[in-house]
This record gives sequence, C-alpha cells and structure tokens, in this order.
Amino acid sequence: MKIITRTIWLLSLVSLFTDVSSEMLYPVIPIYLKSINFSIVFIGILEGLAEATAGISKGYFGKMSDNTGKRLPFVQLGYLLSALSKPMMALFTFPLWIFSARSLDRLGKGIRTGARDAMLSDESTPATKGQVFGFHRGMDTLGAVIGPAVALLFLYFYPGKYRTLFYVAFIPGVVSIACTFLLKEKETTPKESKIKTRFLDFLQYWKSSPPAYRKLVTGMLLFALFNSSDMFLILKMKDNGASDVAAIGIYIFYNLVYAAFSFPLGKLGDKIGLKKVFISGLVVFAVVYLGMGATNNRYLFLALFFLYGIYAAATDGISKAWISNITGKNDTATAIGTYTGFQSICTLLASSLAGFVWYRFGSTALFLGTGIATIVLVVYFSLLTIRAKAT
Repeated sequence: MKIITRTIWLLSLVSLFTDVSSEMLYPVIPIYLKSINFSIVFIGILEGLAEATAGISKGYFGKMSDNTGKRLPFVQLGYLLSALSKPMMALFTFPLWIFSARSLDRLGKGIRTGARDAMLSDESTPATKGQVFGFHRGMDTLGAVIGPAVALLFLYFYPGKYRTLFYVAFIPGVVSIACTFLLKEKETTPKESKIKTRFLDFLQYWKSSPPAYRKLVTGMLLFALFNSSDMFLILKMKDNGASDVAAIGIYIFYNLVYAAFSFPLGKLGDKIGLKKVFISGLVVFAVVYLGMGATNNRYLFLALFFLYGIYAAATDGISKAWISNITGKNDTATAIGTYTGFQSICTLLASSLAGFVWYRFGSTALFLGTGIATIVLVVYFSLLTIRAKAT
C-alpha cells in the first residue's frame, strides 16, 4: 500500500509554502513593529491576543468540521486567510489594523488545523500514522528553514525594506492556496445534517472523550505548561555573546534538523510504538534544558540545538498521530483541535511564567527547573497505559 498518497503530498506542499511565507516574517515582525513606533508592551499584547485567537478557534472549527463531515473548505479558507494577512501588515500602520492582520493570520491557522490533520489521519492507517504525520511535519518545518534564509538574503541586499518583504512573503502564500484547489475531499457522513456548532461546544468533547485521550492529553498539556517559546533558547545564546546573524542561523539549523528527522522518527514510531519515540523525545528535551542551564559554552549550544531538533521531530507529529489512533474517526478534527487549542493557551502561560522566572531568578533556574519537571513527566508517560482504541 502506498503510504505517502497524493493528498498527503499536496497537504505537505501547502504547509511548506505557507511556512515559507510565515517564517520569512517571524524574525522580522518585532523589528518591523518597532520601526513603526510600536512599544515592546504593545507588541507583547498583540502577539498574545493573536495566539489566543488561534488557540481558542482550533477547537471550535475542529468540532465544526466533524459535525459537518467536511474537511476541505476549512483547509482552503484557513490557508487563504493566513496568506491574505501578509500584505495587510504592510498596507497601513494603525494599531487596530495591525492587530486585525495578525489575528487574521492566527484565525486562519485555527480554522485549518483540525480539519487538515483529520485529512492526514483519513489518508493513513494506525500502522502508518507516524510516517504520515512525520512526513507532513518535516515538509512543514522545511518551510521554517527556507523562510528565514530568504528573509536574511533579502534584507542583506535590501536592508530595512520590511514592508517590501511582507509583499514578497505573499508569493509563497499564493502558491499554497493554489495547491489547496488540487485537493479532493473524501465522502464523509456528517454527525447530524443540521447540527449547530456553538463556540465552546468543543469543550464538551473533553467529558465525552475516551479515558485514554484524557490521560494522554493531560500529560501533553502539563508538558506544554512549562515548554516555553523557542525564543528563550535563542535569548540564552544572545546573553552569551552570539550575534543576531548567529542566532537566526542556529534557528535555521534547528529547523533543518527538525525537518530531516521528522519522517524517519515517524517511521520508527510505527515500528516500535509511538509512545516509545515520544518519551525518548521528552528525555532529549530534558537533556537540552539541563544542558542549557549548566553551560555557557557556545560550541556546546550548537550540539544542544541539534538535539533540540531531534526532540521536536520525535514529539510534534508523533503526538498528533498518537491522538488520532485513540479517538474515533468522526472525532479526529475535534480531538486534535481541542488538544492544539489548549496547547496554544498553555504555551502562552508557559512563556509568561518563563519570562518571570528568568527575570526574578535568572536563566539557569528557568532551564534547570524545566529539565527537572520534564523528567517527572517522563515517568508519567512511562506509566501511562493505553488499553483500547476508540471506535
């Protein structure tokens, strides 16, 4: 049986081009906002509210996708909104307009995530989920390698031309939209023909979901609560004298490792078990954070970022594959949307807490504390038993 089907290829290409577009701007947005006189406080509020928009909407639109039995319209609309947000950022500099553009980008992510992952799940079997989600994750992350590299190259030749870069980022966004129109949706049966999806209906899924789902996602969300933004790792390097170019370069290196290992580790997960690979990823994460807390050696940082890429490849796609294997087919978008929605909110809280700990106690306390907490969760997942798959 063909594992990487046409639909999986197309969805992966859509994610790749979208990530090229988004990651081209990721390191530039804070600089651009400061250049048009946005304060650090307002930038923080803007990003926080935008991420909260994405987090809450993931569960809602995932539930709506399951209720209607439709996937493709959510995928197409989600990627369209994210693409349109790029040139919007450059058109006007009014705070309300900038907030609307960033929220539109995040809303697009919220609309598409559950439905897209459900399409990936429908294209695979329980024995191939790791490979399918790993392949998609790898292609997506490859965009995070290409995007910042293009941005660095552009700004090298055209320094300070931030607005022009926003228009350039729209080009791969258009390519991603075009790819969505090559997708074909499988026939599915809606749960109820005229069911109305209320905004917080996805929260009810937590009560009705399989016990295995609640146990698994509880552990994953606890991890998300202290797994703060990657920016803190880059700030650690900056504190030890790394230049801006070196910091962005090592971010690209991390994403390259992440992209390269996502599919092989997904394949390994299908062979030896998703749980074993996921736990191994958490062990690697603990080593990275303990290492970051214990050393100031720049060369060792490179090795730790290599391991950090391995951790990401061993957990991100694997977690969604694992969730989709223990939930019913008609609930896949809701299950993944609910998890990723709560995960977004937990990540926001984690980054806020990390910022406080760093400010109050120093970076060493933050990294060592996170590493120790992860070891506790490794024990939790090791003892976790998933006895039955939902039907």
